[in-house]
Amino acid sequence: MWKSLNLLDRRNIILLRELIVTDFKLRYQGSVLGYVWSVLKPLFLFAILYVVFVHILRLDRGIPHFPVTMLLGIVLWSFFTEATSNGLGSIVNRGDLIRKLNFPKYIIVISGTVSSLINLFINLGVVLIFILLNGVSLSWTALLIVPLIIELYIFSLGIALLLSVFNVKYRDTSYIWEIFLQAAFYAAPIIYPIQMALERSRVAAELLFMNPVTQIIQDARYALINQDGSIIRSTDLIHDWRIIFPWIVIIVTVILGVYCFSKRSRYFAEDI
Repeated sequence: MWKSLNLLDRRNIILLRELIVTDFKLRYQGSVLGYVWSVLKPLFLFAILYVVFVHILRLDRGIPHFPVTMLLGIVLWSFFTEATSNGLGSIVNRGDLIRKLNFPKYIIVISGTVSSLINLFINLGVVLIFILLNGVSLSWTALLIVPLIIELYIFSLGIALLLSVFNVKYRDTSYIWEIFLQAAFYAAPIIYPIQMALERSRVAAELLFMNPVTQIIQDARYALINQDGSIIRSTDLIHDWRIIFPWIVIIVTVILGVYCFSKRSRYFAEDI
């Protein structure tokens, strides 16, 4: 029995690896620059937003190293967007594979999110170069980026599982999610410092931290870039039970995602 389980696990791992490699290879197949686009896309977005929001609108509030903090926020948000969007369409896009083979369907969603995770690590290397060029001295707090990335990945995977189920039944899900992501990008303190919200209302700033992505981005900025206390993290504003609210959101999202996916996965071949 144990041997069969181990064999099944090994087969799943092999299938997961092959799906990840295939997703990563096909993403930029036929393009001239290939994998370089995984770095250029967030850099182009950063360049445009930097000119508009820092040089023209002056939203940096005089915060040291603000361009680097904005780039880090864009990179983390880009991963969240890419991972959830890839996961959303993964089941529908792999319909032929689902009809032909019998295997745990969650592997398909995981492969899409892991492929996005590879892009994240590549982009974080670029962020690190910018950090060093800006004269930011890394300290031991930089190690906190590891659990924060794990937290972001778990949240993204939970959403991806949930969205993939809805997308099989309702193909409008992808359009609704795209609109939501556009609104959420400007609602979260990614291209503007959270000090702007704090200047208007402390309650508004605290509400922003209820969003797990905001909490992760701000804490990641604090871990990598903060040198003079100018970067506000979640524990600087919230001192009661609400500090764990982002994790409550993440846990509930993952539980719902796993539950809905396990209930509906047996019908995927029929519904696609």
